[in-house]
Amino acid sequence: MSKDAKLTRGTIRGHLVAQTVPMIIGVAAIMSIGLVDSYFIGQLGADQLAAISFIFPISVALTSLGVGVSVGINSVVARALGEGDSASAARRANFGMVFAVGLGAVMGLGLFLALDPLFRLMQAPDNLMPYIRIYMQPFAMGFPLLMGIMGINGVLRGQGEAKRTSVISLTYASANWVLDPLLITGALGVEGFGIAGAAYATLIGWAIAVLLGLFLLRSTALPIDIKVLKDCNMGASLRSIAGVAGPAAFSNAINPIGLSVLTALVAAQGQDAVAGFGAAGRLQSFAVVPLLALSASIGAIVGQNWGAGQQDRSRSAMVWAGGFCLAYGAALAVMLFAAGDWFAAFFTDDADVIAAFSSYLSIAAWGYAGYGLLIVSNGALNSVGRAGTALIQSFARVFLVMLPFAWLLRPAWGAEAVYAAELAANAIGGTVAAIIVWRVLRSRTLRSASHGISSTSQQ
Repeated sequence: MSKDAKLTRGTIRGHLVAQTVPMIIGVAAIMSIGLVDSYFIGQLGADQLAAISFIFPISVALTSLGVGVSVGINSVVARALGEGDSASAARRANFGMVFAVGLGAVMGLGLFLALDPLFRLMQAPDNLMPYIRIYMQPFAMGFPLLMGIMGINGVLRGQGEAKRTSVISLTYASANWVLDPLLITGALGVEGFGIAGAAYATLIGWAIAVLLGLFLLRSTALPIDIKVLKDCNMGASLRSIAGVAGPAAFSNAINPIGLSVLTALVAAQGQDAVAGFGAAGRLQSFAVVPLLALSASIGAIVGQNWGAGQQDRSRSAMVWAGGFCLAYGAALAVMLFAAGDWFAAFFTDDADVIAAFSSYLSIAAWGYAGYGLLIVSNGALNSVGRAGTALIQSFARVFLVMLPFAWLLRPAWGAEAVYAAELAANAIGGTVAAIIVWRVLRSRTLRSASHGISSTSQQ
């Protein structure tokens, strides 16, 4: 193993804490952007808040595709370091960053051209389309910046540099906190741009984060060095990254795609239901930050140890992570169930929106432990090159459980059918994912043991 594979040494619990705590800070900072956006956009009016509720699942889906690319880079870098091949890790790290930015340009252009049909498909009403357009057009054109951040973070995470990734995230979140009141509602003599100001704040934050990320990479074992690409087998690097990034991207995007469909189903219950559902979704995204952070940090730990042939350490990481998901998910459900109205009042004083917000949390929150098991299991599977398995279980959770459940029961239960569908999908999906990842992490040990017995008998 390479001396740079620092996660193959020391205690697993120590690495989980050291990698996850900075990630919690970073992911919380990112998720807070949505909450801060919702707060200031909510001051503009109910129409603008409803518009951002339609935008939210699309922006999350696109960001999830970027996260998939980051996961792919993380996976190949971590395993190469674990195997002791630092030169290969450097080539694939630099190729991955270039690939991420190029893909971001293509995706951003496609989004810009497809805005109207995409949101029409989601049943966005005519009165909201102007607000959707003025937010999403600059968002689409700046998307390569976000993908650049994803590429940099993938390289840092693969090295176990969670603190640096959290600094990047905290920096561009801080830029949004400062710029949102200035650019959305206006302050300090600056006239606000309305909902478009939220997009401008996000783009400025992304640009700052890219510059900071490039600076932080300079002092790591894998700094940006485009010259190494001349010795890089582009095809092999692309296949290695895409082999994980492709399934991981779709796996990450499946949940927000399902959320988009659920938003369209809730829309049939009225605009207040959509506003409450969307605002509660923003709170949910923030509440599950520790689970998201754990799913991001476990990949480097499992990947480096898997590459180094230390499968017992990979399994130990998953056991501790799974236990945390169950404990935290249960505690979170109790809190949100008890304080739903209080949280809703932070976003709006509309009684109907508050009722929809609280109803969602009182049902869906009980599935957060299962959701944690699912995404952490996916993080572990991606890190050992089993991204296809992670994709299948994510697909099954949404398209075989959540959407059929919501579609069939909505006529009788209304919006509550959608909330119950999410609960069922998380409970079932999390249980199945935990079983699958454990079987995968035991498989190499079982094969090695069988091979050893066979060899002994032949001697």
